[in-house]
Amino acid sequence: MLPIEIKHLVDQYIELSFSVNKNGESLVRDQMNDDMTSDQHYTLRYIYQIKSCTPSDLAKKFQVKKSAITAMVNRMWKKGWIQRTRDEKDRRVVYLTLTEEGKALYMKTEERIHQLVGSMLNNFEQEELKQFLCTYQKLQRVLENYKQT
Repeated sequence: MLPIEIKHLVDQYIELSFSVNKNGESLVRDQMNDDMTSDQHYTLRYIYQIKSCTPSDLAKKFQVKKSAITAMVNRMWKKGWIQRTRDEKDRRVVYLTLTEEGKALYMKTEERIHQLVGSMLNNFEQEELKQFLCTYQKLQRVLENYKQT
């Protein structure tokens, strides 16, 4: 490929990526509780899916420092969305689980997000969606490989 073609492709990728991420996040954010951030939603989602985790697990999953997770967990605990349970064998270890309020909030939010995204996906043919998801998964693998090098 010629350098001018690569520059055009890079520019197009950056523009599209920015626009899709910003617009998508904004639309999803509109489906959330006014008192919830996107990071808090992703945290509720993660804990809901795996049932229980430690703050260190969250920091690793979301690729942030443990101090950032601690601050967010404290806010979510104060809102009554998560509970902390100390490990009986090692009191330094804390397990995070969703409270009933946290589960209900997550389920309500997730239902609204699924309706929104489902309505968007209806604009595409089945084969387009299949190809898009394959390409997006490949992009994820490429990005992960770059992070590891």
